[in-house]
Order: sequence, then C-alpha cells, then structure tokens
Amino acid sequence: MTPQDIRTVFMGTPEFAVGTLQGLIDAGANLCGVYTQPDRPKGRGKKLAAPPVKELAVQHGIPVFQPTRLRNPEAVEELAALKPDLIVVVAYGQILPQAVLDIPRYGCINVHASLLPRYRGAAPINKAIVDGETESGITTMVMDAGLDTGDMLVKRSLAIGENETAGQLHDRMAVLGRETMEETLRLLCAGELQPEKQDDSLTCYAPMMKKEDGLINWQQSARTVHNLVRGLAPWPGAYTYLAGEVLKLADTSVDETLNGPSGTVLSADADGVRIACGTGALVVGRLQLPGRKMLAAADFLRGRELPVGTGLE
Repeated sequence: MTPQDIRTVFMGTPEFAVGTLQGLIDAGANLCGVYTQPDRPKGRGKKLAAPPVKELAVQHGIPVFQPTRLRNPEAVEELAALKPDLIVVVAYGQILPQAVLDIPRYGCINVHASLLPRYRGAAPINKAIVDGETESGITTMVMDAGLDTGDMLVKRSLAIGENETAGQLHDRMAVLGRETMEETLRLLCAGELQPEKQDDSLTCYAPMMKKEDGLINWQQSARTVHNLVRGLAPWPGAYTYLAGEVLKLADTSVDETLNGPSGTVLSADADGVRIACGTGALVVGRLQLPGRKMLAAADFLRGRELPVGTGLE
C-alpha cells in the first residue's frame, strides 16, 4: 500500500501544522480535503485572514472546509461524504466528536507536541519549559474520546536548550512533527504500526497559558523564574510590576553567584538587569513597559533608570 492508496483528510490550523501538511503532500498522500478553522479578523484593519494551513492547501488545489463547529450534523455528513480512510490532525483547534472519530477505517492520527503520556493538553511546549524539562518530543497517536489519551504510535525526542524559549522550541517541534508523521505514514502503509497503550499514572496536564500565568514570583529560585520567562515567550509573556506599571521581561539567563532581597535590582547596565530571586539572580536582557516596544537593556536604561535596590512586585 502507498500513501496514494489512502484517502486522507488533514485537519490543522496554525503555522505549526503547515510542515506536516507539506510532508503529506510531498509523500504523495491522496489528500481529499483539508479542514481548518474559519478565517479570522487580523491586524489593525481587522481584515479577514486565512489560517496558514488554508493558504498551503489552496496553493496545491486541495479542497478546503472551514466549519464553525465540526460536531454539527451537517459538518459530520460533509466529512463522511469525502470517504476518508485516514484523518491526520495537527493543532486543529476543535474537539473531534465520536461521530468523526468513527469515520476513517485507519482512524484519526494526531501529531502531539510532547512525549506522551507526559503533558497532555493544549500547551505542552510551554509547560515542558516552565517545568524545567530538558527533553521533549513528538508523539503520533490514535485519537479516542479522551484528551490525548489514545494509543501511541511513533515517538521522536529532542533536547531542550538551557535558554531555549517556547517559540524557538515550537519551530523545531514543527519540523520534528512533520518527520514523525512521515514515519507514521510509512509504517501504516507497510502494515507495521504497533500501537502502545499510555500509562495514565505518568501523565501531566498542560492547559492553555493565560496572561496571568506570567506574573513572576520573586521568592522562587532564579532558575524557576528563568524557566517561566522562556516558557511563556513569545506569548503570553512573563511580567512583574515596576512602580505599579507592568514590566515585561525577556531574553533572560541565570547567575547563581548573586543573591539579595527577592525582587530587588542588584545591578543594571548594558549587559543586562540583574534581579535577586529566592536563590540566585535573574539576568534580564530585554524589557518592555506598557505602550512601548520591547527594548534591549542598554536602550531601556537610557529612558528609565533602575537604581540598585529598586523593588519589583
């Protein structure tokens, strides 16, 4: 059996999913439809913008479907009429009802951005970094009615850099996601897939991050705060308060040789702003005040002094 023999529907929306769709195209998959979220207003002009996945599908002449709610009976009927043998799902943005899961004979395969059963949920990349993990990866799995609970198919790991941000890891994981799905498709065609049950006792939930999750607790260690900053970069961002104003922090590192009262500025120069934590100090390379751009420390300090002893909340 070859990829051309398998009628495939792809479901995905953001840039993260584009590579996997391109991989299916390059592999010669018989793509009979692409499902993605509806166009959304974007930018200052609030003009409707197509999701990245839709743009790629249109370029290759693949039929695009954008139901507001996939669980509506009409949407399910429309999907069933395509008679897909396989549905590949990557960051689609909607929960697939059982009626959809039951349609393809080879099931619905999800490309998930963690080494399952660890980090089920919507934000596994962010959560892994916030938790200080040194390794993550991609798991393809057969979807079931649970939240990322289906049988695992192929797992591929990668190391997380000490100062790597969620945005940087996201881009590397997108490439690994494509490669992992290509391997999964190859094994499916060869009849060599070996599903593996997940151990529920090893799981951890990774909910979608919210802006309030970014508030820094300076009583924590510098390493913990550093992990929070990079785990929430570029969005929603980590922040503290300077004289009642929100101060966003980015491009951080850790200096474990420095100590002082938690949340106070130990030094500030062109090389960074050093802020005492519960243990060690956070070295901040870029800062941003409301209504301003994110600036390198040297540029920020030209407009706003941070004397030694300045307290952050």
